[in-house]
Amino acid sequence: MPRFFVDPSAVDREAGRIVITGEDAGHIARSLRMAVGETLTVCDGASRVYLCRLDRIRDGEVSASVLEEKECQAESPLRITLFQASVKGDRPDTVVRRSVEYGAAGIVFYRSKRCIADISPSRLERLSRISKEAAMQCGRGIIPRVSGTLGFEEALRLASGADLPLFCYEEEKAVTLSEALGREAAPRTASVLIGPEGGFSPSEADAAKAAGMISVSLGKRILRTESAAPFVLACLSLRFEPGV
Repeated sequence: MPRFFVDPSAVDREAGRIVITGEDAGHIARSLRMAVGETLTVCDGASRVYLCRLDRIRDGEVSASVLEEKECQAESPLRITLFQASVKGDRPDTVVRRSVEYGAAGIVFYRSKRCIADISPSRLERLSRISKEAAMQCGRGIIPRVSGTLGFEEALRLASGADLPLFCYEEEKAVTLSEALGREAAPRTASVLIGPEGGFSPSEADAAKAAGMISVSLGKRILRTESAAPFVLACLSLRFEPGV
């Protein structure tokens, strides 16, 4: 069933109606060629999901009656923010798409010493569209926000405030990811800090540990930077998300 996101202001709960405008309205009318009486799913971006029946279809505006309202079951009880070092090529697209599918609530790009690329404002707009498309495809109740580009110190300050702040470091020898996850019972928030292609510098690793981040190894194999985030998110989902 087609799935769309709207701003909460588009939902008139008293009247039981939802109005969809802009590109999504055009997509319903022209691309999907939907007709009055057909049903679709609408999310308000705050984990509320509405089963709706189309009442009126115009090129720039579509209205629908709410048949059912419920809480989205696809959101994890653990709110995870990914902090991803800026990477080149199409790797940011992969990071965003997979991270949304694997349950990240937010994705923040940042610069570290060994970054060889940056994320431009126009690229952030594209990545935000990818986040929305991925959220629609996998049945999310929110659209994870994509932001950046922060400096390493600011990213570290924000990441260290999570209940479970993970610093994924290829030189970590003492603590594995599974050991770190086993120590926590039920954190409400988590952060995952992933480095660039060249990894973190020793001074950055020292700064992360001093800030309270939990330095963890991801195993004996070194993962590509765009593979590390989905791997960690999958492990967090398995450990903390009911039904996985």
